[in-house]
Amino acid sequence: MGCCFSARIKAESPPRNGLSSKDGCRSEDCLNGASSSSKVSIPSMPPTPRTEGEILKSSNMKSFTFGELKTSTRNFRPDSMVGEGGFGCVYKGWIDEQSLAPARPGTGMVIAVKRLNQEGLQGHSEWLTEINYLGQLHHPNLVRLVGYCVEDDQRLLVYEFLTKGSLDNHLFRRGSYFQPLSWSIRMKVALDAAKGLAYLHSDEAKVIYRDFKTSNILLDSNYRAKLSDFGLAKDGPVGDKSHVSTGVMGTYGYAAPEYMATGHLTKKSDVYSFGVVLLEIMSGKRALDQNRPSGEHNLIEWAKPYLSNKRRIFQVMDARIEGQYTLREAMKVANLAIQCLSVEPRFRPKMDEVVSVLEELQGSHDDTAGGVGTSRDQRARRNVHSGPKQHRSKQSGITVQ
Repeated sequence: MGCCFSARIKAESPPRNGLSSKDGCRSEDCLNGASSSSKVSIPSMPPTPRTEGEILKSSNMKSFTFGELKTSTRNFRPDSMVGEGGFGCVYKGWIDEQSLAPARPGTGMVIAVKRLNQEGLQGHSEWLTEINYLGQLHHPNLVRLVGYCVEDDQRLLVYEFLTKGSLDNHLFRRGSYFQPLSWSIRMKVALDAAKGLAYLHSDEAKVIYRDFKTSNILLDSNYRAKLSDFGLAKDGPVGDKSHVSTGVMGTYGYAAPEYMATGHLTKKSDVYSFGVVLLEIMSGKRALDQNRPSGEHNLIEWAKPYLSNKRRIFQVMDARIEGQYTLREAMKVANLAIQCLSVEPRFRPKMDEVVSVLEELQGSHDDTAGGVGTSRDQRARRNVHSGPKQHRSKQSGITVQ
């Protein structure tokens, strides 16, 4: 899992304009490889337990001893560490698939062990929250929590190990190890993440995730995306209540404006965060980046004027995947992002509606030859880069269905 824990908002009031926080540490970069069922498992959800004993008892997960996890990670050796952050350090380990006992390196099931730093920012309450939710929620697009350890002052979590790491790394890190994700994989990841979020919002789960971002989206060996890090998750409103009132927590750049301003948390807060991530997937740019030119530090503010303009949309799109999508596809994703990023929460779609749009898009992309696009789409891309006169003279023949 890589470093899983970026700087988060932990304030009762919103930050001043211009305050930003880059992910100093990339979420759980490698939580892996145990296979998960292709079917959604919808447990009968008991009332959320409130005491530590009730949570641990109801989780139905393996309770590891500290000694077992020391053995499985080779005594938490430095070369077993795959990430670190505000929570602490994450180590790679091995356990037997049947007994879950420690196994020799290279055998059995690969696991990621997150060890709580007692002086860390997340702390015991988020450790417990993670167990509370992932101990009860099961879905192909949620990371699997295998077990936990609570022994003296030690607090650890044990996950499946996801070999491809975080979406954050694949979108934003440059280098030979991280090749640019193709358009088709980006759309697959967006769909998977949307399915995970839609499940959390469903009547069976009724959970608000509260920290949806690229560093919390992890990829397995087949690029299946899974949501991780449930330390900030909250139960949704009950009865006739429209929202949950809470202190403002999350990550700068991803939190919905109304939540930042009032502390009122709804499912639509997560939808806004999805819109931010969708824009990052399209552009290959971080939501906030002070290293970009003036006027481009905030991706949403910079990109919004381009998203509804079929003549300018390609200025937002990641240049590394030029030619892999059609103009119609780009506009459809851009329109979805616009809806998710609506200032008014009521204008944002529900996550199951987002899933439907992305499923339809994936189906239409599969029908195009290689996903390269029509000749008119390709001319439009060339015209974007060749100046406004050519752009005006040739663009009129393009239609978006």
